[in-house]
Amino acid sequence: MSKSSTGGEQLAALRAELARRDLTGFVVPRADEYLGEYVPPSAQRLAWLTGFTGSAGLAVVLRDKAAVFSDGRYTLQVRAEIDLSLFEPLHLLEFPPARWLARVLVPGDRLGFDPRLHTADQVEPLRRACARAGAELVACTDNPLDTVWVVDRPAPPRVPIEIQPLSLAGRGSDDKRAEIAAALRNDGDDALVLTAPDSIAWLLNIRGGDVAHTPVPLSFAIVHADSSVDLFIDPAKLTNPGVVDHLGPTVRTAPPEELDAALDRLGAGARRVRIDAAAASFHVVERLNRAGAQLNRGADPCQMPKACKNAAESAGTRAAHRRDAVAMVRFLSWLDGEAPSGRVDELSAADRLDRFRAEGALYRGPSFATISGTGPNGAIVHYHSTPRTNRRLATGDLYLVDSGGQYLDGTTDITRTIAIGPAGAEERRRFTLVLKGHIAVARARFPVGTTGSQLDVLARQALWSEGLDYDHGTGHGVGSYLSVHEGPQRISKAGNSIALQPGMILSNEPGYYKTGAYGIRIENLLQVVTLPLPPEIERPLLGFETLTLVPIDRALIEPGLLDPAEAAWIEAYHARVRAEIGPLLDGSAAAWLDAATRPLDYC
Repeated sequence: MSKSSTGGEQLAALRAELARRDLTGFVVPRADEYLGEYVPPSAQRLAWLTGFTGSAGLAVVLRDKAAVFSDGRYTLQVRAEIDLSLFEPLHLLEFPPARWLARVLVPGDRLGFDPRLHTADQVEPLRRACARAGAELVACTDNPLDTVWVVDRPAPPRVPIEIQPLSLAGRGSDDKRAEIAAALRNDGDDALVLTAPDSIAWLLNIRGGDVAHTPVPLSFAIVHADSSVDLFIDPAKLTNPGVVDHLGPTVRTAPPEELDAALDRLGAGARRVRIDAAAASFHVVERLNRAGAQLNRGADPCQMPKACKNAAESAGTRAAHRRDAVAMVRFLSWLDGEAPSGRVDELSAADRLDRFRAEGALYRGPSFATISGTGPNGAIVHYHSTPRTNRRLATGDLYLVDSGGQYLDGTTDITRTIAIGPAGAEERRRFTLVLKGHIAVARARFPVGTTGSQLDVLARQALWSEGLDYDHGTGHGVGSYLSVHEGPQRISKAGNSIALQPGMILSNEPGYYKTGAYGIRIENLLQVVTLPLPPEIERPLLGFETLTLVPIDRALIEPGLLDPAEAAWIEAYHARVRAEIGPLLDGSAAAWLDAATRPLDYC
């Protein structure tokens, strides 16, 4: 959906429904009731209303004004997609919705929200803003936008779930459930309410296809201290052979509509219930509170064991990255030959890359929508090419391609910036500054207990020295044939108390973006590993193993800006890529790889 859509009709219809309900306004987040990164087409309310398709955003509609809030990744995209005569674009962090509401609401206003689409932490600022303005925040029993979105609304997904085999999962579901149940008992909890589908998929060793790019079945679960589970899922998703037997007799299934009654039963028994209030919806938390449950608010206990990949998962992700590297090298070799002709555009390049990946074993689709941007489009951090914005790759462009694959044994995510023909001095210098930050993170050695936020400065120091920066995090966690954006670990400026632990996988993706000109990002995936300890070391040290094995464009590197350690890293990395991936290639791709990994010219 774009500016050319009938956004005015949607907005007018919603305002009419709000007036009918005696509501002054309504908050429209991007989220669905599962509060994950991706939502099915049937729940893409924000895009339907505004045209904005980014992965993070929120709209507020009032009688005479409306705003769309997005973060720094989407500053340019949101302006390109929404109708600026209908919606005001605002920065989600610099001018958050609560601050805007405190200014525009007046006493007596009634602001509605859907309690299933917000966490309790997200609702509280809205409540405070309404209170400051003398307005009322109203939890709607049903969503007024759903009342008016009746034409061409997709049906909810009902994709049958699949079993993740033990050989790839590394641990049986019984073992995982026993561990979580023991943690509940140790904390004095009777039950755990799980609202994150990726946690449920990990815990039960199942995968699904309800949302794009992330192989999870949309579902809720209650894990009891005896390790039994109540799984709330559409029965149509349980029809694949062997799935019911795989779940076993201690996993009881029921339709999602029965979750509320189950929450009420927990409350009626005055059970002590563990809930991740940062991930669970306001509706779930309030339902438990009203029913009389004793809430133990804490982190989802599945998150840490899911993040720390076991031996089978680690082996699987290395194998997936080798196959992914073969596809990427074949693509880059093809691009090197075809791009100078002027016949390649952003969409055809992305399509060709997906076709290369699809030829590899165990491939199940992209891990996110490919970002394929050339020239000024590359400066849009989360750009997605459309027929309207599609550009041909031209000599002198920097072409940025950020993509990944979902394989049965692992999840990949890689960004490469490629010079189409000779690159200018400014582009080469800034690319090398980004590369210096990338190398600094990759080479980091740090004591046990270090968090990703403590490492973030390493990625930015070279850029900062020249007054440059980038407005996104440096690294996110990555799952094992699960979400390409996985918590709780991350590398970013934002404070994060989660210590990095062996087995965690993170991205390493510093960048630089010059609006209207070009974008640069270099991304590899890393796994946290324990480093060998020489006798003189007093504290245990951790470091990173680079998983991604694809050359970095030599044409964009200014060797004179690299210090000896950085130069040694890039040469060693390219030698490793050549040694591990070269034998898997033949023909023109093998020749291209050999040239792409030659030593740099330091003269």
